[in-house]
Amino acid sequence: MLIGAEGEKFGEIGLDEGLALAEEKGFDLVEVSPGAKPPVVKMMDYGKFKYEQQKKAAEARKRQKIIEIKEIKMRPGIDDHDYDVKMRAMKRFFEEGDKVKVTLRFRGREMAHQHLGMELLTRVQKETDTFAKIEQYPKLEGRQMMMVLAPR
Repeated sequence: MLIGAEGEKFGEIGLDEGLALAEEKGFDLVEVSPGAKPPVVKMMDYGKFKYEQQKKAAEARKRQKIIEIKEIKMRPGIDDHDYDVKMRAMKRFFEEGDKVKVTLRFRGREMAHQHLGMELLTRVQKETDTFAKIEQYPKLEGRQMMMVLAPR
């Protein structure tokens, strides 16, 4: 089954006839669907076709957003202004479409007051609730408590 360069159908033609017709018009004969009965072939400029496919693939790669995980580090005794600065940075990360990993580091006697760290992470979660969702709930790993938030 032969299809012309502009989509016109030539019908069922022998292989030698199809090749001669394509060569006469200055095109290549490309098998479009080999599994069909009879196989479907199309007259086209194969170099141009490959070039356009390459351009489409490059365009798709260019448009795709790679999601990164940004990390915000805090301590349980963080002051209000420092907290506000961290929250502004976090909001900016979410607007850019990135995930945020909030890490809380405990040092020395702070390990005895892990409830303060949990309260801080709960506060972060409540304040970001409108534009972010929890992807990984707070958990303690050694001397660090961490939580991962993703944009909504």
